Amino acid sequence: MSSASQSIWILWFISTSLFFRVVSAQTCSNYTFSSNKLFRSCSNLPYLNANLHWNYIASTKKIEIAYRAPQTSNEWIAWGVNPTGTGMAGSQVIVAFRHSNGSMIAYPTQLKSYKPSMQPGSLSFPVSNIKTEYSSNEIMIFAVIGPMDNSNVNHVWQAGSSVSNDVPLMHPASGDNVQSHGSVDFLSG
Repeated sequence: MSSASQSIWILWFISTSLFFRVVSAQTCSNYTFSSNKLFRSCSNLPYLNANLHWNYIASTKKIEIAYRAPQTSNEWIAWGVNPTGTGMAGSQVIVAFRHSNGSMIAYPTQLKSYKPSMQPGSLSFPVSNIKTEYSSNEIMIFAVIGPMDNSNVNHVWQAGSSVSNDVPLMHPASGDNVQSHGSVDFLSG
């Protein structure tokens, strides 16, 4: 292979790599929801190929959220806020999965320990308009949280591979699943 051919090949490889990085970075901002709902802010979360979309309503300190993650219709996802720490224990989440009756279901639950019951319950902050849908191999959670005292919160997100008797079972305890937490400032984005 000539040096000119090698240079062209290297240039093509670099260009293609950059193109795919740009395309993958746009998965959050270019996403169109089936309801045509628009969100002003979003974040490609660093683990589990998940995305968080939101609208912060300053006058009420409420946040409209949409959380989506790639899963099959037999798996589950969860997203929530940890008002007292940075990890899973103490988090207050919304979990979504396909119920045994065939419909998609989402509800709030508290994760008081590392072996939570995953049963429906109330949260320490208001949550309303909870909905879920399954589309294009993704499970999505929609909700309104707040009013929240602070726009900067610690949040957690999760995905699991099985549901039994309409209760999500434990997710893997390694890799991305144990790293899926961070902070988000809903006001500044």
